Amino acid sequence: SSPLQKKRRAATARRQHLKSAMLQLAATEIEKEAAAKEVEKQNYLAEHCPPLSLPGSMQELQDLCKKLHAKIEAVDEERYDTEVKLQKTTKELEDLSQKLFDLRGKFKRPPLRRVRMSADAMLRALLGSKHKVCMDLRANLKQVKKEDTEKEKDLRDVGDWRKNIEEKSGMEGRKKMFEAGE
Repeated sequence: SSPLQKKRRAATARRQHLKSAMLQLAATEIEKEAAAKEVEKQNYLAEHCPPLSLPGSMQELQDLCKKLHAKIEAVDEERYDTEVKLQKTTKELEDLSQKLFDLRGKFKRPPLRRVRMSADAMLRALLGSKHKVCMDLRANLKQVKKEDTEKEKDLRDVGDWRKNIEEKSGMEGRKKMFEAGE
């Protein structure tokens, strides 16, 4: 194996090592982030949801239910307000990104498909009604005349073998052969 191949192998091995190290680092970061989110969730729940103590009398239970119902309504209103704010912000973001595209002069290109098109159709599509010239490419080809040789004249006099084959081929040819009794 040449020194160039060894260098390539070393570069590939190094690239693979770096890639695996990056993936491992990313995995540990994701685990840390998930653990931090869980701790944050527990803290939030401990702060906003104190442990429930059920009172003994019916009146105290009804009061507790009313308080919980009022809290649920407040949280629901807050959730709705947050959703509306998020939708509004998302719409603004989309509008701003569209304006940014417009200012840059860059537009998203649609995916192009291959289309078989003749030269005439292409010119008609590009130029519209201005297109009058017919681009028949075969019309501009030179006419080349063959010089008849003696050998070809002899062959033509004998008869063209293709003509014989065409006459005998297909159903018509078979019908003629059958009628002729061949």
